[in-house]
Parts: sequence; structure tokens; C-alpha cells
Amino acid sequence: MSTPLRNIIVVGGSFVGRMTAQELASIVPSTHRVLLTEPHSHFHHLFTFPRFAIVPGQEHKAFIPYSGIFKASPNPSNHGVVQARVLSVKPNHIELDREWHGSKELPFDYVVLATGTRLSKPAAMDDDDKASSVEYLQKHQASVKRSKSILIVGGGAVGVQMATDLKEYYPDKEVTVVQSRPQVMPNFHFGLHHLIKRRFDELGIRLITGSRVIVPPSGFPNDGSTFDVHLTNGNTESTQFVVLATGQTPNNQLVADLKSSRPDSESVINPENGFIRVRPTMQFLDEEYSNMFAVGDIADTGAQKAARPGSIQAAVVAKNILALIEGRAAENTFVKGPGAIHLTLGMKHNVIFRNPDTVDGQTEPWIKPKDDGREDLNVEAMWERLGISVENPREYHL
Repeated sequence: MSTPLRNIIVVGGSFVGRMTAQELASIVPSTHRVLLTEPHSHFHHLFTFPRFAIVPGQEHKAFIPYSGIFKASPNPSNHGVVQARVLSVKPNHIELDREWHGSKELPFDYVVLATGTRLSKPAAMDDDDKASSVEYLQKHQASVKRSKSILIVGGGAVGVQMATDLKEYYPDKEVTVVQSRPQVMPNFHFGLHHLIKRRFDELGIRLITGSRVIVPPSGFPNDGSTFDVHLTNGNTESTQFVVLATGQTPNNQLVADLKSSRPDSESVINPENGFIRVRPTMQFLDEEYSNMFAVGDIADTGAQKAARPGSIQAAVVAKNILALIEGRAAENTFVKGPGAIHLTLGMKHNVIFRNPDTVDGQTEPWIKPKDDGREDLNVEAMWERLGISVENPREYHL
């Protein structure tokens, strides 16, 4: 009788979770299988949502089947995707919201949390199926098209990208960005704010800083009529459509019940920010849970919440889990680097911006402006990375 495969579970199938699952599947021995748990039926290409919520015709490409994710691994048939929502993580099993192979409990040797953060629509979707999410983006596009004035709440990457896309694609519309901080993109060197402000001025985008939008309990009407938006500075702005591009709330509820048996141990979740405390090895800080890892936005590394540091963390986790399987110590570590971003500032114009590396004595950022942007944001390349070869454009609707 064959020995059952031992489970390595990755919770969350967005960018960093997907990379972690693929990294693991490429190196773990045939005695183990990687199970990626994700409630969405398709991979959500989050970076395209700000563009596809405005520009029509590409939205169906933002949702990619998971069916090819393990195709390139040595033992592709060992691994799998569990379409289910994880309700809770226990010391040696996870609890699902639906049965998988006859059980709502899934045991593991190792678990990796890549649950990320919750974002406001249209930066994230409420629905788990592709058809409903495509329909939402199409409705958002129609609302944007019919509105003569649009106000964007938030001056982070989503707000900046949507504002520049909007004003370039619909130059006759009035576009206003309200940012609560004195600068947009406040986690970056002030040079990025200056760069974005120049681009806003070129396109004719109004920027209001240092004030918050007061969001009504029932939300904004966004029904095509003109309505007033009240700011905390006492001013009022009239608009026909409001886009919320605010904040990130950690998806930490899955480990809220994990407690240490040692009274001197720190909590699993950092109460100051809601992220999971981790060691440089990406293992949970509490040594009682050394078989648990966190990567990406949910991990309290102090690093920028972005795909690039997340991909480095994914590789660290895979190597450390392999070491533990082989009876060695987990010794690979993640080292935080300067924050960087690849930001679109319109349909073709984009910039790669990296904060100064103060460890090396740098005082100025590294900036590379580009004008090679594509309307579909090269989303088709992600289909290839997920193991899906498309021969007919109709296959992008699958």
C-alpha cells in the first residue's frame, strides 16, 4: 500500500501565495505535496484592476485559471488547488468552509500564510467566480464613462494609477484626487511625490492633500447624479462618481485563536499593525509554531508591501521548508531592501522608482521613466507564468 503524501499548505493564491506554491512544488521531495487553498475560482491579477476598471475590452484577461500552476514542477500530479475559504489555522490542520475529499479539516506538516490584505473595490473583487468579477468591472467602466467628474479617495498606487489612466483615456473628464497625507505615495522618497505631481499637472488632475473624505455610512450614490463630498477640512467637492482607493486591512483572522503555551511569548499578531510576527526565516516568531510561515503583505517584516519582496520571501520559505523536511535547520533569511515600485502614470507612461539604499549611503532615489506601456498591461504574460498556453483569444474568457 502506498504511503499518503504529506501536506504543505499555502493559504492564499494571489501573487505571493502563487509564487510560494510554485517554488515549493519545484523542490519538495515526492513524499510531499503542495496544496494551494484559495476561494477564488481563478487567479486575480490585482495589478490590472485599476486599469481594467476604466478601460474596456481587456477585463476578462485579469482572471486566470489555476489549472496550469504546477505544470512545470517535477511531480505535477502530486500537487493541487483547493478551492475553499480557510476559516481557521490550527497547530496541525486548517479548517475549510466546505468539504474537500470528504472533510472540512486538512492536516499539514507545514503551512504558509499568504493571506495579504483586504482592499476596497475596484482594487479587489467581492465575488469568487470569474463571470461576476468581469461583470463588476464592466459596470464600473460604464459608470466611469457616463460620469463627467470623478473623485478618487486615496493617493496610494491605486489612486495615482487610476487618476492618470482616467485623465488620459477621458481627457474631458474632471478628475480629483484627495489624499489625507501631505504627499501621495508617502512610503516613498519625496521625489516620487514631485514626479507624480508633475504628471498630474501635465494631465490636468486636481490634487487635494492634507484632508480626508468623510464617507457616508451608506456610501456614495454613484448613480450618475451630481452630489457633494465633504472633507475634514470643511470644504465640499461636487462630483458624479467616487472611487475608494484607500487602505489595506490585514487578513489575520485565521490565526486570531493561536495562543502560545508560554506566558512570556509575544502574540502571533502584532497588535500595533495587525500583521503576523515572523523571524528572518519567515517562520512565525513564536517558536511553538515553527512549522508555520507567513509571506507577503501579511508578514510583519517591515518591508514594503509589494510583489518583489514577496517573491524573495517565497524563495526563502521554500528553501527553509525543504531544509526542515530533510532534518536540517531553517537558515535562509529574508533581508529587507529599499522600497521600490513599477508605477503606471497613464496608458503608456510608467516609471520604476526605488528609494535610496541608506545602508549603502545613498541619499537620492533611483528613477527610470519609460513610455512602453500597453493597454492590457502585458497581462497575457501572466497566463504563461501560470502554465496556461493560449492559442485562441477566446481562451482568455475561460
